[in-house]
Amino acid sequence: MTSAIATPTPSRAARERGAWFLVLPALIPILVLSVGPLLYGIGLAFTDSQSGRTAATQWVGTLNFSDLLHDTLFWESFRIGLVWAVGVTVPQFVLALGLALLLNEELRLRWLARALAIIPWAMPEVVVGIMWRLVYNPDAGILNETLRDLGLGDGHDWLTGLTTALPAVIVVGIWAGMPQTTVALLAGLQNTPRELHEAAAMDGAGAWRRFRTVTWPAIRPIALAISALNFIWNFNSFALVYVLTNGGPGGRTRLPMLFAYEEAFRYGQFGYAAAMGCAMVAVISILLALYLVGRLKGGDE
Repeated sequence: MTSAIATPTPSRAARERGAWFLVLPALIPILVLSVGPLLYGIGLAFTDSQSGRTAATQWVGTLNFSDLLHDTLFWESFRIGLVWAVGVTVPQFVLALGLALLLNEELRLRWLARALAIIPWAMPEVVVGIMWRLVYNPDAGILNETLRDLGLGDGHDWLTGLTTALPAVIVVGIWAGMPQTTVALLAGLQNTPRELHEAAAMDGAGAWRRFRTVTWPAIRPIALAISALNFIWNFNSFALVYVLTNGGPGGRTRLPMLFAYEEAFRYGQFGYAAAMGCAMVAVISILLALYLVGRLKGGDE
């Protein structure tokens, strides 16, 4: 009778080394392209670095941050950034939820509707911006042409009007970001057992009650996660607004990222622009920490 030869079990340290070896190809680009520039930018924020300067860059401590606290233009752009982020994220989520609920139903040509719903997601932001500039064109844009055909006036100069520029840009942001939110919510809806809906319907629950007691609890973690990510992405928006308005008119759509870009590459104030970036990273980190604390408390319950 032969005895089985025991296969040696790898030690914990060996398993950890193997795991790091597998993660390393994905970790190196993150360190080089994300963590490295972030640390460099933080260091740059404490200097007086400027473009075209022949003198050596000097360490100025917290001077840039002190100037930033008294920069009313930056804080105005910060306020505009919050209005933009909330104005895009909230309607975006509501509309995407409605679209996801619709696409989750057994409809004819549902596959085609789902394909059409993600088209804005597949388009680069620059292309989206150029396309919507044509839509908003004051002379030949389809929006003003439609208003004229309906007898609702001679049209408006949407992107250069002081009162219409920010709402017009927000509409574009909602349209461009809806697909990713819709896809995330639709995935959550499809993972909700239909037996729960059928049981609730048999108990006499209406559509609203089924949504409140069955659907929403099932997709709530996904809804909170995608909303938090959307807020961060929207607050850090750059390309879409840059193409549409370049921050105008009169700074009405100058988001914080646009302000930092102008300080760095138009006026050459690299140190001051880096301080702006650090301030935005700090705010986003605080918001993300609050979100994670809320999620942990929700998980404990």
